[in-house]
Amino acid sequence: MEITIGRLGHLGDGLAAGPVFVDRALPGEVVSGDLVGDRLENVRIIQPSQHRIAASCDAFKRCGGCSLHHAHPNFVENWKQAVVVRALAAQGITVKIQAIHTSPENSRRRAKLSGRRTKKGATVGFFGKASNIIQAIEPCKVLAPEILAIIPALEQFTVQFGSRKGQLSFWVLLTDTGIDVSVQGMDHQLEKDLGPLAQWAGSNGIARLSVGDEIICQHQAPQLTFGKVKVSTPPRAFTQATLQGEKALQNAVGLALSGADMVIDLFSGAGTLSLPLAGVAALHCMENDKGLLDALAHGVRHTQGIKSVVTSARDLYRNPVDHTDLTKFNAAIVDPPRAGAEQQVQQLAQSNLCDIAMVSCNPVSFARDANILRTGGYVLKWVEVVDQFRWSPHIEMAAHFQKL
Repeated sequence: MEITIGRLGHLGDGLAAGPVFVDRALPGEVVSGDLVGDRLENVRIIQPSQHRIAASCDAFKRCGGCSLHHAHPNFVENWKQAVVVRALAAQGITVKIQAIHTSPENSRRRAKLSGRRTKKGATVGFFGKASNIIQAIEPCKVLAPEILAIIPALEQFTVQFGSRKGQLSFWVLLTDTGIDVSVQGMDHQLEKDLGPLAQWAGSNGIARLSVGDEIICQHQAPQLTFGKVKVSTPPRAFTQATLQGEKALQNAVGLALSGADMVIDLFSGAGTLSLPLAGVAALHCMENDKGLLDALAHGVRHTQGIKSVVTSARDLYRNPVDHTDLTKFNAAIVDPPRAGAEQQVQQLAQSNLCDIAMVSCNPVSFARDANILRTGGYVLKWVEVVDQFRWSPHIEMAAHFQKL
């Protein structure tokens, strides 16, 4: 079967009429293969796109960590911006992308890796594409060098502490003070002496090691710096994937809310986006995860030279902040999960906040929420696209809404 690729799907695979999905194909390419359901298998490129390049990673064909190594970086940037523009256009909103910020190679500071024992030792890496087989990832164009450097230690850990039949999951985070490692899949080990685990962490320079929800040892508190505030987040807590992406989002929020002095941060997490404003604005941070709020509050208590920072644990999906309770603020930050924040945004739309900075990782839910704000009298001033996940279809964006 021979077909022509019309566009990329939202997962980054080629999409032809039918629809037919073609893994790692680009718009305009003529390809052939065997149709299996709605996917083309055993694909052969007959006429390649001008945007196709040789993959810069040797592991691309077998590793499932990336899906767009075969596309020129300029094409990927333009495609990600176009995805956002199309999503907004579907809601009747026209906007020009103000900027795109792409994180450099080997800048990913957090990753979830998997480990399994083998006959010759162990393999630690990402799963293969559409597979439960763990693929070794060195060399890797995505992960920070500090994370790549501890993979042999994680393999040693897997050999020493992993079960023969199961697999381990490693949440690895590069922080300002060292590497934080959290392991799952070790229920069998918690019934044994934990001393060897602490010894492994110490001998490999791990700042903190946790297994499940239990912190085994902490040689140094793993800290991230947001503005003037140093925050030590709980194990496996959400953090931005790259330092460069984090700075881009913080700068965008700061630009949108310049001049604000009373800011409410909805879905605040550990204060990543709002704490950089604490030198000039009083903050009220709301988040459902009490552990993140405790970490935020602890950092604030040990920081001088900032304005008031109040925290509240609140499920903003079940209990959104009413617009009548927003009158004491002049600006808001809203950074919800992928589903967006429809009910909370409805309340924001009824408010008289001067400026709203919205951050999203889903163009579709972002566009829906943007339309809600528009109907409430807000104008979308600009959008910036942030690409923290090089060679993947993942897209993040920051936007400024202003009340008419």
